[in-house]
Amino acid sequence: MRQHTQRPDGLLALIQQAREHYEEPPPERKRGRPRAYTGLSFLLLAVTAVALRTFRGAELHRLLCRDATLRQAVGFHAVPHRTTIERRLRSLLPEAEAQVAALGRRLLAEVCPAPAQLRASAIDGRMYEAAGPKWHKADRLKGRVPARLRGVDTESTWSKSGYRGWVQGYRLLLQGLVFPEPVPLFAMWRSNREGEATVTAQALAAGSLPVTPVLLGDETFGGATLVASYAGRGGWLLTPKQLSKKRRSWKDDLYGYRKETIELLFQRVIQACDLKACPVKGLMSNGAFVIASVWLYQVIFLSNYRQGRRTAHVKEQVDLARWRIAA
Repeated sequence: MRQHTQRPDGLLALIQQAREHYEEPPPERKRGRPRAYTGLSFLLLAVTAVALRTFRGAELHRLLCRDATLRQAVGFHAVPHRTTIERRLRSLLPEAEAQVAALGRRLLAEVCPAPAQLRASAIDGRMYEAAGPKWHKADRLKGRVPARLRGVDTESTWSKSGYRGWVQGYRLLLQGLVFPEPVPLFAMWRSNREGEATVTAQALAAGSLPVTPVLLGDETFGGATLVASYAGRGGWLLTPKQLSKKRRSWKDDLYGYRKETIELLFQRVIQACDLKACPVKGLMSNGAFVIASVWLYQVIFLSNYRQGRRTAHVKEQVDLARWRIAA
C-alpha cells in the first residue's frame, strides 16, 4: 500500500526556508545566565507574526501553546512565557538588522546585473504611522497625555515628507539593488527624529552599509560630507544635487532608475506582508516586525532567484503561509 507523505503547510515551509538563509552571528561573551532561547527562534517567531498578522505577545503565546508543530519548527523546546516573548521581541531589532545586512551581502554577490548594466543600488526612507491616536506638539512639549487620549504611542515622533505631509511614527531606511531586479540589501529602523542622511552616514562609518559603485538617492542624501564619505569608500553617490541644471545627460537617465526601483521596492515589501503601518506600540517592537518583513522578502526573493522562478513572486508565498495552505 502506497504511503502518502503530507507536505508541510505554507507557514512551516516558509519557516524552514527562512531558517536555511539564517547566518549564525559570531559568538559573544556575555556575563550572566545564557539565553534559554536563541535569537534565531525569536526572529522566526517575528516572521511567523508578520505572515499571520499576529503581533501581540499574548496572541503569539496562545499560538505556540496550541500548535506544537509550529513551536518545534520555530525552535522552542518549551513555550516561553508571554512576558519573555514580549521582552525578547523588543530586543530583537539589532539581530534582525544584522540578518538583513548579511543576506544583503549574499544577494549582492549572487544576483548579478546584465553585462550592459551597472552594479548600482538606491536608498530612501519611508515613515510608518504609529498605532493609536495623535499626540500633538503642545502636549508633547509638556510631557502630558490628555485624559481623552488612550493608547498613545509615546515613543513615536513627528516628521514631514513632501508627499505625505506630517506623520507620527517611525522611519524605515532601505537600500535596494537596482539591476537586474529591486531587492533589499540593507535596512535600518529608527526614530523619526533621526534624519535619513544622518543614519546613512553612521551606517557608512560603521561599515555596515553596502557600498556599490553607484548609489542613487534623493536630495536628502546629497550633502557634500556624505557624498565625499561615500566616494572615500569607493562608490559614487548620485543625487539631484550632482546633476546639471542646464543640460540633460546620461546621469539624468541613470538617476531616473531610482524612482523606478526603490519606490517600487517599498511597495512590494509592504504589499507582500500587508504591513504599511505600525502594528504595535514602541520603537523596538515595531522595528522587530518591520525588519523581519524585509528579511522575509529577501529570503523568498533569493530562493526564487536560485530556483529560476519569478523573483517578484513573494506575496503569493506569504499568502500561502498566512492561510496555512500546502506549499
